Amino acid sequence: TAYTLVLIAIMEALTPRNVDEVFHDYEQRRKGLITALTSEVDRFYAECDPDKENLCLYGNHDGSWEVALPAEEVPPELPEPALGINFARDGMQKKDWLSLVAVHSDAWLMAVAFYFGAKFDKYERDRLFKLVNGLPTVYEVLSGKATKKKGGTSGGGESRKRKAEGAAGGGGGESLPPPPSFHSSEPVSKPSDGRIFAPKENIMTLQGCQVELFWPDDELWYPAAIVQVNQRGRIADVVYPDGSKEKLELDDVIPDGHLNVVKSSA
Repeated sequence: TAYTLVLIAIMEALTPRNVDEVFHDYEQRRKGLITALTSEVDRFYAECDPDKENLCLYGNHDGSWEVALPAEEVPPELPEPALGINFARDGMQKKDWLSLVAVHSDAWLMAVAFYFGAKFDKYERDRLFKLVNGLPTVYEVLSGKATKKKGGTSGGGESRKRKAEGAAGGGGGESLPPPPSFHSSEPVSKPSDGRIFAPKENIMTLQGCQVELFWPDDELWYPAAIVQVNQRGRIADVVYPDGSKEKLELDDVIPDGHLNVVKSSA
């Protein structure tokens, strides 16, 4: 019918088609689920009446959420979330029940994201996973295990966990060449004079360079120095002005234009 054709056209227009669109859809659905389980948890709890039929928690692509019956069509248009979450509500401690819903919600978010990404190649799937993995899971947010990053945001991309992880490692006790003096110790909102390192360039030329690394969570460029580069592993030993170190996977930053070469020590 004409109505069906219009509905199909609308759904096709809303279907994300590339990595960025799929990730945005993931972020919005995740936002809705987190809202349901945190700031609007009382309403969510009330809507999950055990006397009702099998209910599901949906995160919508506009950032909202809803508790509803599963889709009637078989197979469903999208992967379905856990069915019957309301039945266990009164048989568990509230905290444990919410945690269970959060875990199932994380699994559903991944299923939807990779359903949309089914036709991506391995590089696109890898990038999508890294973007998704850079955000705390719904369970981590609910349980308080999500690490709050500089700038106070919880979203933005996988790569901005690197400094904290590298600093905790302390460089592994390796003896590294001394870094050059830093041109600055503070992050900036725009890259300083220099050039964005291009994917086609030889990564060995980065050794000994002062750089700025873009953190999407903060939308800031952080000064650093690359003191050593492993060409085979495409990993750089990075030192920050505060003395923290990390092993930086160059393929996490270069393709996205997140490495600005400020000055070479040569």
